[in-house]
Amino acid sequence: MDLKNWIRDVPDYPQPGILFRDLTPLLADPRAFKYAVDSISETYAGRKIDAIAAIDARGFWFGGPVALNLKAALVPLRKPDKLPPETVGVDYDLEYGKARLEARSDAFEPGMSVLVVDDLLATGGTAAAAGVLIEQMGATVEAFAFVVELTFLNGRAALGPHSVSALIQY
Repeated sequence: MDLKNWIRDVPDYPQPGILFRDLTPLLADPRAFKYAVDSISETYAGRKIDAIAAIDARGFWFGGPVALNLKAALVPLRKPDKLPPETVGVDYDLEYGKARLEARSDAFEPGMSVLVVDDLLATGGTAAAAGVLIEQMGATVEAFAFVVELTFLNGRAALGPHSVSALIQY
């Protein structure tokens, strides 16, 4: 199944000159959505994955079903003030400012193997911050999984030596 058939290009969104890759048509088609979730799950089946770290907010769409398929815990990595205390967080730079990701302070146990899931890899800043947060909490990043990768932005470089998979590349 060619998942690009369910990705809608939205020119000049959210600002002029940006071509936004909209995954909502993929979510609207149960066959395509299941195929995407199953494809990510199959890539990591048989590997030791204790938890799925799903990045706020679109990573939740794929992270939850992948966690169920892999029989792993689901850990949401959220924007500030979205989780009940106590939380641990990491600040990071975006192209246009600063941001922060947080997790519950008890979300990961030392030595846990974690798969980070998000919808799209662009510059890699948010995913890299997720990796830093997970490792600061004593867990290990097993790999990063995305539905879409914008290869021209070279986001893989920000993720260091970790394994990275993407179902679709532009």
